Amino acid sequence: MKLWNRIVTVFSLMLLLVSVTFSQPAQALDFNTILQGNSPILAVENDRRNAADELLRTEFGQKIDINNSDIRDFRDLRGFYPKLASIIIQNAPYEQVEDILLIPGLSDSQKERLQANIDNFTATPVEEVFNEGDERYNAGVY
Repeated sequence: MKLWNRIVTVFSLMLLLVSVTFSQPAQALDFNTILQGNSPILAVENDRRNAADELLRTEFGQKIDINNSDIRDFRDLRGFYPKLASIIIQNAPYEQVEDILLIPGLSDSQKERLQANIDNFTATPVEEVFNEGDERYNAGVY
């Protein structure tokens, strides 16, 4: 056992000696050294936009779109989330904003809430990017 301890100790000391002897100090690079090898980057204007970004440039970005907004967008309106918002989504699409007042089965109080908030809504054409696969109920935003 003593022999084994001596062998391990000698081997460890030799390894330490070799690593200290042949180690090289770290060399820090300054900012100019880093930039010498890089070429300048040219900014290019990109005209391509996806359908969602294009729609956000319209009235959709400022108001709740009754044809494309998901159910979470109705949370800021008192009395809409989740019941009345679900009714609006289930009966979409709408040609104009006033069509939401014609939804069958609405109570008088729901019609009053809709009428009071009619200025907060817009009706744009249905976009597949917002309506695929029931994403209007669960947009995956957590």
